[in-house]
Amino acid sequence: MQHYDTIFNSINEGVFTIDMNRRITAFNHAAERITGVSREEAIGLFCSEVFRTNICENACPLRETIETGKPVVNAIGYIVNSEGKQIPISISTALLKNPKGDIVGGVETFQDISQIEQLRKELKERYSFEDIIGRSNTMIQLFKILPQLAESDSTVLIEGSSGTGKELFAHAIHNLSHRKKNRFVAINCGAIPDTLLESELFGYKAGAFTDARKEKPGRFSIANHGTLFLDEIGDISPAMQVRLLRVIQEKCFEPLGSIDTIHVDVRIVAATNKNLAKLVQEGLFREDLYYRIRVLHLILPDLKERKEDIPFLIDHFITKLNRIKGRNIAGVSKNVLAKLMEYDFPGNIRELENIIEHAFVLCNGSLIELGHLPIEFRPDHKTIVQEELKFAKTLKSMEKVLIEESLKRHNGNRTLVAMELGINKSTLYRKIKSLEIMAPDTDGRSGLE
Repeated sequence: MQHYDTIFNSINEGVFTIDMNRRITAFNHAAERITGVSREEAIGLFCSEVFRTNICENACPLRETIETGKPVVNAIGYIVNSEGKQIPISISTALLKNPKGDIVGGVETFQDISQIEQLRKELKERYSFEDIIGRSNTMIQLFKILPQLAESDSTVLIEGSSGTGKELFAHAIHNLSHRKKNRFVAINCGAIPDTLLESELFGYKAGAFTDARKEKPGRFSIANHGTLFLDEIGDISPAMQVRLLRVIQEKCFEPLGSIDTIHVDVRIVAATNKNLAKLVQEGLFREDLYYRIRVLHLILPDLKERKEDIPFLIDHFITKLNRIKGRNIAGVSKNVLAKLMEYDFPGNIRELENIIEHAFVLCNGSLIELGHLPIEFRPDHKTIVQEELKFAKTLKSMEKVLIEESLKRHNGNRTLVAMELGINKSTLYRKIKSLEIMAPDTDGRSGLE
């Protein structure tokens, strides 16, 4: 017994056991060190009283193991030690049985993964830039040139599919520039009809049109000395392209209904999900405006081209949601990560963020599982049924072969066959009948049937 105690207390991982009432019955030295609670204090307490974390109430791994009989392996959670410090841990559980094989409780091992978490944070800092996350080579190259772009006052064109983070890059350029103390003003040109877009950009004087009861400044005026982000610029009409070209060239404009010219000092960052060069060739976008806004050029990759960034993005979204919602979700399971890594994300980063938020809402435990993902990511029910039927059919045929072979070996002796297969004799008779097995006429004992 002393030998087992020595081993129990020499293990580097925290180990404790509980009875069926979830009271602690054993607590090793590593558990004392990680929690800051002595063995004498811990014995007899409910495990939730020692670990003091919401995982105990909402998704207790030991309770899950005792109720289902299934072990938990390397789940991630947090505990609060005796000093009130939150510690990330890796958890594994198993059933605790007595020498007779009866379940008498559960055993849990847990490991302090603070150093691993610290490394993860350092990686996040290394591979994030103004809320832009990425470790792929393409993203790292973009991170390198962003400060240089920001130092300039030249117009920037950002091209990329919807959901690739164009506005985040525009914000980063503004925040890294000498204009960062002034306004960053954004407008989605593709979402506003042409007639309204003109008044939104340039403003209007009172009485310029019906319902214009008072003067309204435009986005160019509001963004003076700051940055104006023109999103989806590829959607503006030819007439608006002419008006915009003049403002960019001359840094001045007249509000609707006014003859007074307003001069502004605005840095333009434009973005589009279209191929502007192709639109120029097709005569749908002015060439002179194209080259005016494309002095500096960024092309953002689709998420399917930078899949190595997906784990970092997932971690970023979960951290943000934890902060906003006051939750403590540790991450996603290996199955979830594998499923998301397989997916091509036509909606790019925005789609991934929406998927994680959906799963976050449904998750009651510490780890997001497949069942928390949107329905299209869950295994198809019909497919599951088909696979189960196929498996059942295969299992049935294997069972038939095993019984037939055993009957041959024992010359039809049902008693010996039942013993060999580990089943009751009555069960064997039922299976012979249901599987339509052609058994010998005798049971192998003195010619008796």
